[in-house]
Amino acid sequence: MINRLAFIFLLLLLNVACKDRISADSISLKVGEDFPYYGGNKAGNRFSPLKQINTNNVNNLDVVWSYDSAKDQDTLTMKRRRSKSIQCQPIVVGGILYGTNPDLDLFAINAATGKELWTFSPFSKVNKSHITANRGVVYWEKGNDHRILFTVGPVLYALNADNGLPVADFGNDGTVDLHEGLSDNLDNDVNGLAVSATTPGVVFKDLLILGSSVSERGDAAPGHIRAFNIVTGKLEWVFRTIPHPGELGYETWPKDAYKEVGGANNWGGLVVDDDRGMIYFGTGSPASDFYGGNREGKNLFANCVIALNANTGKMKWYYQTIYHDLWDRDHPCPPNLTTINKEGKRIDVVVQATKDGLVYVLDRDTGKSVFPVEELPVPVDGLLGEHPWPVQKFPVKPLPVSTQVFKEEEITDVSEAASAYVKQIIKNLGYDNKFMPPSEEGTLLFGYSGGVEWGGNAIDPDGIFYQNANNDPWILQMTNASNRKEELTNVSHGNALYQINCAACHGADKKGNGDQFPDLRNISQRINKSQVQTIIKTGSGRMPSFSHLGKEDLQAITNYLYDIPTGMHVISDEVSKRKDTSTSVKKSFGFEPEYVVKSWKKLEDQEGYPGIKPPWGTLNAIDLNTGEYVWRVPLGEYTELKKKGVPTTGTENYGGPIVTAGGLVFIAATKDERIRAFDKKTGKVVWEHTLPAAGYATPISYMVDDKQYVVIACGGGRGQKSGSQYLAFALNNHEIN
Repeated sequence: MINRLAFIFLLLLLNVACKDRISADSISLKVGEDFPYYGGNKAGNRFSPLKQINTNNVNNLDVVWSYDSAKDQDTLTMKRRRSKSIQCQPIVVGGILYGTNPDLDLFAINAATGKELWTFSPFSKVNKSHITANRGVVYWEKGNDHRILFTVGPVLYALNADNGLPVADFGNDGTVDLHEGLSDNLDNDVNGLAVSATTPGVVFKDLLILGSSVSERGDAAPGHIRAFNIVTGKLEWVFRTIPHPGELGYETWPKDAYKEVGGANNWGGLVVDDDRGMIYFGTGSPASDFYGGNREGKNLFANCVIALNANTGKMKWYYQTIYHDLWDRDHPCPPNLTTINKEGKRIDVVVQATKDGLVYVLDRDTGKSVFPVEELPVPVDGLLGEHPWPVQKFPVKPLPVSTQVFKEEEITDVSEAASAYVKQIIKNLGYDNKFMPPSEEGTLLFGYSGGVEWGGNAIDPDGIFYQNANNDPWILQMTNASNRKEELTNVSHGNALYQINCAACHGADKKGNGDQFPDLRNISQRINKSQVQTIIKTGSGRMPSFSHLGKEDLQAITNYLYDIPTGMHVISDEVSKRKDTSTSVKKSFGFEPEYVVKSWKKLEDQEGYPGIKPPWGTLNAIDLNTGEYVWRVPLGEYTELKKKGVPTTGTENYGGPIVTAGGLVFIAATKDERIRAFDKKTGKVVWEHTLPAAGYATPISYMVDDKQYVVIACGGGRGQKSGSQYLAFALNNHEIN
């Protein structure tokens, strides 16, 4: 009896000690009550079976807690933070919410109260200037071993989920270098190239399987898929997305292309089918984005939806959506696994949305499209040395969620002045086919910032698919790399380097576009020279690494940005450096394209609004059983335009939706800094709330102590004010009862 009483007393003590931590052993990752995976479940459905919050009571949602994740309050208010954001969709396991802040510190908080339990800063291993995006974290458990895995820059971390301390026996004191496994059978060195993993990997048994984010220029690292042992950190298998000799797909490239061409990477994320033991994912374009003269062929396995055996990394099937991509039309988000009814038959499918706004519905076992897809002739008149593929795919169903081809009747009509302004800009551009190859004269294209972006999509059990999208045309102009250097012989060394490496995104005038590409004027008032050089050298967010630049070149660019006079242009010959065959110098992986981007900017009117007719952002509902639209509505608004009598336009949007059994679709994502709930049957807005900063992330929903919560990260940025708060919404107790 005494021993039994002592045992009960010990249990009570343990219960008190673990008050803020519900043991993961007892919950076994309860999907629905918890939100334990990126995307909610392993299928990436972004569906919550909770229905305490529903169409009848959603108007009674209140903010019940907020958590300020910033650790450096002084720098948060600085202008340089306007480019920072929070893209993290957090997870909830056992009543604990795990997420990241704008500086990519990891935190754990009580999911019912917002009380902080622990934080972890990764910057003992990664330079703090190297701030890439982080869209989520991974939870894994075995017995009493509970781990959080997440990535910052080129480092994968494994932490104890209970206290935030590195797991010492994982890799090198809790870390693994994400360059591992990329140099297999290569003579060239990839270790100096930019490699990160902006979207979390997936767990299958004791494996963490993940893709990577790499440069999109000639210095792109290989985009292989890799599996790491979660217990040890050991690399278990590699799937090469650019095949080596003897591998399937090698013949779709020039001989030995794998020795210099990178990309074809999965940066959008993966999903898992545990029953089949399969993972599914989409890949992006090969390097370089807009010129493929050195990569003649279809270029497998770039721009593919792929099914791999999760145990071995062996491919079961692939489906290529773009042949020889010249338009940066990546697969930007994870696929979504669901089951549909077609002609009386239940079919397990994988659904992949694309950057150009298409939705592919593929049989999960065969990779064949469930709906008709046509292959039609496209233009083949490309840049000198280019090899555009003569046909491309056009899905018949579902219809695209965004505009495919710009036409004159698509020119903005928000005002006569805006229309006239845009007409003048486009008069000499090519835009009559979505597959028009890039040119020196300039082309108008869709896809860089959507159609579909990284926030993903949601599918409910009825097979209704919810996807937000952008209508955002961009102007692309190419130039011959050698001619470009000659054009710059009469400018300063720093200016020349800036024009070659930076101006395509930030503009020749350093103005950027206030969104994806920050304004670099007066940068000296925001960050110091050392920070500038570190960002140039390592990359940051969407910006690639310019690691090929030497110390003198870095100093020259920095002086130019700081308006410090430098000598005339004498640029080092990077081409000869890369082709150096000396046995004493290991070559850098990559190449220098013959044509590079000269100008890359949004088509905008004189006030900075998109140059196309609204809607500029939409939320779409498609019945995957039939391929038909249920509804389509604008997403977001510009208050100043509504005051002028312009109907709701929608706005550019980043982040994605979740759908709930309560009949609601929750999404933030918009420039107007609001989170909204839509009736999933009609597309009508039934609730909205103004956030402290824009919610460029995907919400989650979970339940603790019989109360349902909806949480969104309010990070702002992208040219707007930044933020660092996570907000939680719930019904008051009266409404719950």
